[in-house]
Amino acid sequence: MFVLVAEIDLHVPGAQSLKQKRSVLTSIIRHLDQMHGVGAAEVDHHDTWQRTTIGASAVGASVSHVRSVMDSVDRYVWSRPEVDVLEINRSWWEDA
Repeated sequence: MFVLVAEIDLHVPGAQSLKQKRSVLTSIIRHLDQMHGVGAAEVDHHDTWQRTTIGASAVGASVSHVRSVMDSVDRYVWSRPEVDVLEINRSWWEDA
């Protein structure tokens, strides 16, 4: 089993309230879950209007499959016009 985790830091310049930010986030997280089978959630900057961090994880039987899934996640997030991607960090999860 292979698990790849991504920390996706975003700026949401159009958000003028937490409600507007969460609307954008809900759309992104729902799409990741439905289209890519990726677990995702807001993991930081909960009370900041224009900043957020999404944690996303992909699980699979092969490294190439998991990388492919996470590559599609990256492309999707970069394609969203309402957010600016500040940084995406990936790391492999290892069972100790």
